Amino acid sequence: MIELEGVPELIDPVMICAFEGWNDAGDAASSAVAHLDREWKGEVFAALDAEDYYDFQVNRPTIWLDGGIRKITWPTTRLSVVRAAGGAPRDLVLVRGIEPSMRWRSFCNEILGFAHELGVEMVVILGSLLGDTPHTRPVPVSGVTSDPDLARTLDLEESRYEGPTGIVGVLQEACAHAGVPAVSLWAAVPHYVSQPPNPKATLALLNRLEDLIDLRVPQGELPEDARAWQLGVDQLAAEDSEVAEYVQSLEEARDTADLPEASGEAIAREFERYLRRRDGQPGPGQPGGVAAEPGLTDGGRDASYLRDTASGRTRPPRPPAKDEEGGAAGAPEEGADGAEGDG
Repeated sequence: MIELEGVPELIDPVMICAFEGWNDAGDAASSAVAHLDREWKGEVFAALDAEDYYDFQVNRPTIWLDGGIRKITWPTTRLSVVRAAGGAPRDLVLVRGIEPSMRWRSFCNEILGFAHELGVEMVVILGSLLGDTPHTRPVPVSGVTSDPDLARTLDLEESRYEGPTGIVGVLQEACAHAGVPAVSLWAAVPHYVSQPPNPKATLALLNRLEDLIDLRVPQGELPEDARAWQLGVDQLAAEDSEVAEYVQSLEEARDTADLPEASGEAIAREFERYLRRRDGQPGPGQPGGVAAEPGLTDGGRDASYLRDTASGRTRPPRPPAKDEEGGAAGAPEEGADGAEGDG
């Protein structure tokens, strides 16, 4: 039985989830929830028992010193609550952790137990995956649900994916079976620069979340970080003519596919976001920062964080060989639009 002592009655709560691991390319999804927690000063009220769900040889605990006293932090999933500032008050229940190693059904049931006790009206699960998308264009974000009515109401894609899935897909289906409205938002991360962090993808997820739940999210330093990230990748890609040529081919394919999106709903969404930010306190960046052309605001900010520490690589890898269908060899089995259809 779940007992929530010290948690006040929440106002129109929405649960936002993200899990490190297979569903978190570039750490974009987990960074988005961490941003919400940091900006709105979330207070942790519950943590799942690590021994129930994690293999500590896969996700090892860390030891640290607190005033000379050695302490251990165990890998787990924590829940916090924040009250969104500005406009009508609304509470968010933030779920952030690591994809569990075992007992996924029990894990999802425990998350749903918290959702039920807190009166959560909708669950939004954030994910990010590797895709054939250029880093120079706005980050594609797909909204997916298993609920046909929700798909029509919120203008989302209805899941048609079949194949391997992660905890995002399993949790969304658990919500559907429990009668809890659930949506997953997927950001596509360029596979040729997949190492974290990817602030541009994080910002894209937060912008899409804004549109979904009609809430203005403070952007903080994310727009500036996203522009600095793109500048760093531009500089590194320019050092390799094959990578530069490959990026150009992705740009041409993306621009051709996006021509129908150049007007209509896409422009309306950007304008609505602009109006929301104009009426509130804007963050340090232009409204809708991801969709805007990147600016060089920080001169030569060190791009060393783009290094792949495992290989020591300091520039994007050469483009991967293509498989028989023209996709990136070794890419995860995902939907045709680059988003896993069931997550």
